[in-house]
Amino acid sequence: MRTARDTARRQLCTWGLPGDVCMDAVLLVSELTTNAVVHSTGTGMLCGLSLTSGERLRIEVHDGGRTAASPAGARPGPDDESGRGLLIVQQLANSWGTDCSVRTGGNAVWAVLRVDP
Repeated sequence: MRTARDTARRQLCTWGLPGDVCMDAVLLVSELTTNAVVHSTGTGMLCGLSLTSGERLRIEVHDGGRTAASPAGARPGPDDESGRGLLIVQQLANSWGTDCSVRTGGNAVWAVLRVDP
């Protein structure tokens, strides 16, 4: 997960994106990769970033899991130590969702951030 965060941070800085977008994007990468590691039954994961026309940043995490990912999850209780990752994604991203990954045959979870010029 650290490698994904560090790689994403370097690429975002190379693109010269605003600091708040970079911070949100790195947090999204962290949450999505953590979910892939914790919930996937597969052994591999791919993480990708794409910037379209300088206006939208798309983050994708692909895992090798064979169980369909579901964006709807149980709400954690106030004393639960985990279970808030997708709630964070939902709050930070302009849009997000899941697909079947054509790259790994497992799941692809994606999030999009608007990049204001």
